[in-house]
Amino acid sequence: MAEHTVDVVVIGAGAAGLSAATRLARAGHSVHVLEARDRVGGRTWTREIDGAMLEIGGQWVSPDQTALLQTLEELGLETYLRYREGESLYVDRAGTTHRYTGDIFPAGAQTEAEIERLVALVHGMSLEVGADAPWAHPRAAEYDAVSWRAWLRGQSDDETATDIVSLYVAEAMLTKPAHSISLLQALLMAASAGGFEHLVDEGFILDRRVVGGMQQVSEMLAAELGDAVTLGAPVRRLERRDDGVTVHADGGIVVHAKRAIVAVPPNLYSRIDFQPPLPRMRHQAHQHVSLGLVIKVHAVYDTPFWREDGLSGTVFAPFEALSEVYDNTNHDDPKGTLVGFISDLDADASFGLGDQAQRARILQGLAAYFGPKALEPEVFYLSDWGAEEWTRGAYAASFDLGGLSRYGALQTQPEGVIHWACSDIAAAGYQHVDGAIRRGWAAADEVLEQLPA
Repeated sequence: MAEHTVDVVVIGAGAAGLSAATRLARAGHSVHVLEARDRVGGRTWTREIDGAMLEIGGQWVSPDQTALLQTLEELGLETYLRYREGESLYVDRAGTTHRYTGDIFPAGAQTEAEIERLVALVHGMSLEVGADAPWAHPRAAEYDAVSWRAWLRGQSDDETATDIVSLYVAEAMLTKPAHSISLLQALLMAASAGGFEHLVDEGFILDRRVVGGMQQVSEMLAAELGDAVTLGAPVRRLERRDDGVTVHADGGIVVHAKRAIVAVPPNLYSRIDFQPPLPRMRHQAHQHVSLGLVIKVHAVYDTPFWREDGLSGTVFAPFEALSEVYDNTNHDDPKGTLVGFISDLDADASFGLGDQAQRARILQGLAAYFGPKALEPEVFYLSDWGAEEWTRGAYAASFDLGGLSRYGALQTQPEGVIHWACSDIAAAGYQHVDGAIRRGWAAADEVLEQLPA
């Protein structure tokens, strides 16, 4: 049995938990971080697979992610631009591939104009609703009672335009079908990125990557904490009192603390036995939030051959299973890497094929975009966060219809001596590493206000 007594116990060693813990430690408080996995990083994971460095989880850095940018600068980590020179590909509803340059893909003049109109409409609404408290908007309940898909269809008769605009939030970000998320949830997603126009601009939202991989953020923060981080220690029970908590983890680990920060996705809260039980509204809230599902496809080749054909590696195929592809070549790497995404219902169907048929289908999809060379990668790997015991989905948690307006305000409210931190409950930076850091800092600040220096 290992017993610790500290000021603050942090559950979860992702970017949120470690940002909170280091902020508290720097302020002079003792901390202990318990992590269920055998590694730090949460949904960031930089792995070497068959000799190739792959970003299994979160990897992007965009210009508005100031908390992440500040952290990268403090840690001495450098970034580099995603490759985007040359022509991109757009695959239309009929399956025809079009090469194009610029921000507007060739969907036809009428549809292009309708997309621009819808984007401007949603952008304005997202800024009006905002990311900090969308549930407080006067029309929050109304927006939360209609699905993202149904609302878009009510705004336009152009099915192609509505399907394309829908994808930017549903399949591409929340990784759920558009009929299963509300308009309010979609507006939050857009507002958290600074407005819907940022989600549409892949050159903004997918701007940069970290040299050496995003997981280094968590690894370097954990190194600063040293022995105050324990891996392989799933928390099973959290006993709370008015003056503190006692946390029990596997391996006979017991931590006594004045405050606790729970820094895991909301869908995992129920894995912890809270005693006394949390209030009924929190129990209800936790049953109305879930993660989406996405397959992240990695294909590594001896060279980035698509560049020789004048292609950027960017594919937008809203009506195909493999709906997005990007050049994901590592910094100063002579090899070429493509990354693609298969979301929600298409992911269900893909996993149902079985391993060999799934690989063949995905590579055939890449070959349809880039030619027969795409059929023979040196390394092929699929990120499946839905199968990860301590995540169970990707990219982030979102509410079902009606859930955000009903329970959203509870997400960040402390429950006595318990505080909450993860990217899933962030405002700005929601579902990104930036949001995880912001919520980690916010939870730490809440604790610092209550604990004497």
